[in-house]
Amino acid sequence: MNEKIKEQILIIRDSGVTNMFDVNRVQHEANRLGFYELVLYLEEHKDEYGNFILTGETR
Repeated sequence: MNEKIKEQILIIRDSGVTNMFDVNRVQHEANRLGFYELVLYLEEHKDEYGNFILTGETR
């Protein structure tokens, strides 16, 4: 996970618009905000994303 992806995740989290475990809704919000890198990242790296949401650690 690069810094841009991490920043985009944190922006969505801080908005409080969705439960961060609802990956489909996170993707929807990412798309709405123009965070296309995050949309693609979530398609390919759900395990890494889940680890980041649970622990705050990146791999």
